[in-house]
Formats: sequence, C-alpha cells, structure tokens
Amino acid sequence: MQKRHLSIIALTLVLTATPIRAQEEKDTTQIAPANPPTEQTAEQEAAEKSKFKKFMSEVAEHIKIHGYAQAGYTYQKKGDDKGTNTFDLKRTLLWVNAQIIDRWSFLFMHDFNSQVQEFYTDFRITKNNALSVRFGQFKNALSLENPLSPTSMETIDVYSESVTFLTGCGSDPLMGVQYGRDLGLSLFGETNDGKFRYEFQVMNGQGINKKDKNRNKDFIERIEWRPVKGLNIVASAQLGKGHAIDSSLYNPDIKVGEDYTRNRYSVGLGYTSKAFNVHGEFLQGRDGDARSLGGYVTGSVALIPTKLDLIGSYDFFNFNTDLDMDQHKGVFGIQYWFYKRCRVQLQYVYKSAYTAGYTFVHGNNHALMCQVQVRFN
Repeated sequence: MQKRHLSIIALTLVLTATPIRAQEEKDTTQIAPANPPTEQTAEQEAAEKSKFKKFMSEVAEHIKIHGYAQAGYTYQKKGDDKGTNTFDLKRTLLWVNAQIIDRWSFLFMHDFNSQVQEFYTDFRITKNNALSVRFGQFKNALSLENPLSPTSMETIDVYSESVTFLTGCGSDPLMGVQYGRDLGLSLFGETNDGKFRYEFQVMNGQGINKKDKNRNKDFIERIEWRPVKGLNIVASAQLGKGHAIDSSLYNPDIKVGEDYTRNRYSVGLGYTSKAFNVHGEFLQGRDGDARSLGGYVTGSVALIPTKLDLIGSYDFFNFNTDLDMDQHKGVFGIQYWFYKRCRVQLQYVYKSAYTAGYTFVHGNNHALMCQVQVRFN
C-alpha cells in the first residue's frame, strides 16, 4: 500500500514537471533572437552609413553657409549739444547659397538686426561667364561702392554720403531705408578673362520687400573695366521714377505719394594691393527739379601687412545744390585684423553739417566710433 502511494506521488511530480519544462523551453525560445545578426546584416548597415555620409558630403558641396556680425560703440556730439553715446549692433547677417546645378544657384540672406535682405536665383545662360540672369531681390548696381560688402569697406559708416543717399541706403526720406537693394531682374556677365564686366537691371524702384507703387520701372546700367591687376574702373547710371514714401527736408517740393523723376550717374575707380587700397568716385543725382552731387576718396595703408591698417577718407556731398546743403566729411582711424576677416576698428569722424529735426544745420559734428567685426566663410 505504501509502495502504491509512493508510485502515485512520483507519477504526479513527473506529470507536473513536464509542462513546466516545456514552458521554460518555450520561454527560452521566445527570448532568444528570432534572427540573430549575420554578416550580411552588418554589411547592409555599413552600406547605409556609407550612403548617408555620401549624401551629407553632397549637401556640403552644394550648400554654403556664410555670416557676419558688426557691433560697437559710438560717441557723437552735434553743435553745442551735450553729446550722446551708445553701444550698437549694426548688422547680424546670415546667408545661404545653394548650388542646385552647375549653372543654377539660389541665395537667401537675412539680417537678424533688421529684416530679410536678399533672395534671388541665378542662371548662367552661356557655357562661359559671358551671360547670366538673376531674378529676385538684390543690391542695385549703381556706384562703385554699393555692391560691395560692409565687411570689405574701410569706414565704420560703410558707404560715402553720396552712395548712401543716391542708392537708397537710408538717408533719403523719399526712398526710405532700402539698404541699397530692390526687386527686379538682372542680366550680367564678364568677358576678356574677367577684364570687362557689365550688368543691366530692371527694378521696381521701391526698395526691399515691397511691390512697385507706380507704373514705371527703373533701369540701371553698370560697366566695369579691369585693364591691369588690382585696378577697376566703374561707370553706372540709373533712369526711372520714384514714388515718395515720406516728405524730405532735402527736397520739400515733392509730396508724399507723388511720383517724381529719379536719375543718377556715377564714375569711379579703385585700386587694391598688399601695400595699400584706394577708391574714389564722383556721383550726381536728380530728384524732380532738385540736383545733388558729390564725391569721395577712401583708402587704407598697411602698417603691418594683413594685420594693421591706417584708414583715411574725405567725402563731399551737396544734398540739394539750390538750397545750400553741402557737407564735408573726414574720417581717420586704424583697424587690426585679428583673424582672417575679423577685425577691430577705431575711427574719428568729422562732418561740417548735420540735421536737427526738420532743419539742415551747418555746424560741427564730431563722432568717435569703435567696431568689432566677426565673419565666417
């Protein structure tokens, strides 16, 4: 009887343990990888990584990112006032250039200190650089200086009084602050191994990020000739009609919302070398019945080549030859290049006239300016 009981107990344990072992084997099977790594899978992962690296390399080849910032300090004293001083962030620009194909590219530029500056597409029509077309928003081709980047200019004020006023960089209230840019179409190119360059633009004439406010378009022509290395001779002209967005003390006969004749002409030359750089220009404008004219000479001498420069500029501009609105301007200073396109500038600026409210005043205007520039690409 006792043996029978032991047999029943043993049989019960065996029957109970069998499903447990089966479940354990099943659980073990589920935990184990269904498809353990193979040499083929590793090769596939390596191939995918290679494709991704190739894609990123192609993106880097076709898309270039550039940027710079200019900030500093300005002390200014007009006439008998107590003077003002301020830290300022003049420009913080970032732009992206995408080379879609060999002949076709696109550029977008934004100034985080103001607004969108440029967006345009270029297409090279000829096999060489003889003819390209540009459409969008970009700098107008008037004058030697306006197409140049502020990072390459010697003075902290950047452009001369003539260029600032006549190209729409901000000092003419009739045009407003347009940063020397406009919306339109451009045909340009160069021949003779780059010695001859031309540009023809058809623009709205209203400035950046704006539709045209009259039925007329502005036509701008520019010719450059580089007979020898370092020397550049430039002539440009603009013919068109403006649409006044504000009243101007320089031209009180033109009212807000009025269309007026707006023509400009310029001729200048520039020379660059390791020892010194110099450029000068004569400009003339006509707005309605008012005539303006001016000229400048600006340059730098290398005290320590690629490191330390002495800066100087003389600038004359008459905002309206009929209203005795002439101004003389002188700039003297130094600049130190501490890394490639990065520099520190210190300059003294004198002007023989200034504006006070809605009045043009012949009087001393002194300024002391300091600026740091950081640029990449």
